[in-house]
Amino acid sequence: MTLIAILTGTLAAGIGSVWLAALLSFGVLARYTNHMLSLAAGALLATAFMHLLPEAFESQAGAQELFATLLVGLVFFFLLDKAELYHHGHEHHDPQGEDDAGHPHHHHHGHDHDHDHGQPARSGSWAVLTGDSVHAFGDGILIASAFVADMRLGVITALAVLAHEVPHHMGDLVVLRHTSSNRSAALIKVSLAGAVTALGGLVGYALVDMLHDWLPYFLVVASSSFVYVALADLIPQLQKRLTARETLAQIAWLGVGMALVMMVSGLAHSSH
Repeated sequence: MTLIAILTGTLAAGIGSVWLAALLSFGVLARYTNHMLSLAAGALLATAFMHLLPEAFESQAGAQELFATLLVGLVFFFLLDKAELYHHGHEHHDPQGEDDAGHPHHHHHGHDHDHDHGQPARSGSWAVLTGDSVHAFGDGILIASAFVADMRLGVITALAVLAHEVPHHMGDLVVLRHTSSNRSAALIKVSLAGAVTALGGLVGYALVDMLHDWLPYFLVVASSSFVYVALADLIPQLQKRLTARETLAQIAWLGVGMALVMMVSGLAHSSH
């Protein structure tokens, strides 16, 4: 009975949050497509700095070990980014340096190249999906631990995870949406990453005592992916010369992304 409850709760939290985020991103908020990058950057940064990292540092794990994990995670996602850029360049038969003549930066941050407009987000898709999977696995362990302790606490925890993942998944879908014009592909990819929550739940049910000590490190690795994607891929796309009104709108949507995550995380903590 407990195992069935864990599977139900983890699937509802992991995949349900993605579909709810898609309903908002592709439906209610679709008209604000131009501002979704700002919202995504704010949501990813707030998820990392206001939710994942504080939760990791509240554990018994040492600060030095957690900061070392964060550093290794950032370097790892930088290398993953490089691998994806290399692969993407070969797919497009783009000779190294051909597009960069006269430009100090690589085509990854170009302004007017024919196929560059989607490239920053494209290069962050692997990092987002990897970070999502690690984060989802940690959420699954957390939900399983709650269900093992008490059935009602498990339900509350699953609902809390579902709620606080929605703004974060809205940001993920924006990143993946810029990778491909196919909304369904973006939804499927993020849903598969969310489904890893169920895997975390199964492993957590079997090894809850052993994996509990590793949960802070899962949180830090996930946060490193979101920090990297926000600062290396999304923020550079926002650094354009805009009118004062457009700049204020950009900042406002960045703040909305942060506020959504902080508000929902606050409600989740109060529920606990």
